[in-house]
Amino acid sequence: MRCYLIVDVVDIRDADKYAEYVRRVPAAVAAFGGRYLVRGGKTEVLSGDWRPGRMVIVEFPSRDALQSWFKSGEYRAMVHLREEAASANAVVIEGCGEGPPC
Repeated sequence: MRCYLIVDVVDIRDADKYAEYVRRVPAAVAAFGGRYLVRGGKTEVLSGDWRPGRMVIVEFPSRDALQSWFKSGEYRAMVHLREEAASANAVVIEGCGEGPPC
């Protein structure tokens, strides 16, 4: 079942360091079967009081693939760039399975 990483980057404190992370991370994502569906772009709040920052949505073929990427040496070698440069909230959500609609 497909699995999604949804990230809300709420504060970028070091633009250069964050840009380095943004440049390096796609290769690590792709190595684990992930693909970007959303990477930045304009947002519009339709309901509630959420104030999203920079939104990122990455699709992985499975929860295992996403977890393997997150724990991988490739990602661990660069995650410090994001952690030092920005504040973000991230969640994992499973997609709809095969068969009847969700």
